[in-house]
Formats: sequence, C-alpha cells, structure tokens
Amino acid sequence: MRKYLLFAVVAGVLAFLAPMATAHTPDEDTVAAPVAVQRVSFPSMGLRDEATMIVVGTALIGLAAAVRRAA
Repeated sequence: MRKYLLFAVVAGVLAFLAPMATAHTPDEDTVAAPVAVQRVSFPSMGLRDEATMIVVGTALIGLAAAVRRAA
C-alpha cells in the first residue's frame, strides 16, 4: 500500500510541476537561426503509409510478445 501511495504522490508532484517546467519566456535577444532542411526521397516498396504503420505495429506487438515469453 505504501508503494502505491508513494507512486501516486510522485506522479501528482510531477503532474503539478510539468507545466512550470515547460513554460518559459524567450529572451528578446534570442533569434531563431535559419535551418537548412534537405528532403530525401527514397523509393517506396509500394505500401501506403497506413499499411506500413500496420506492418510495423504488428512487428512491435510480436516483439513484445516474444520478450514477455522470454521473461
């Protein structure tokens, strides 16, 4: 019971402090530097993005199952 209570307290503190950690005001002296981005095209294997996500997701689920059986 203590472990769960400690976990809940730590999670609550982190949830309370998270907005404060991300909120910052940029300085007026800070200027965004220009960035060059190169777009790389590669030949696709003929799969659409949705099909690729399904294949990758299925592979990850299979990997998770194998790791779970091994543990």
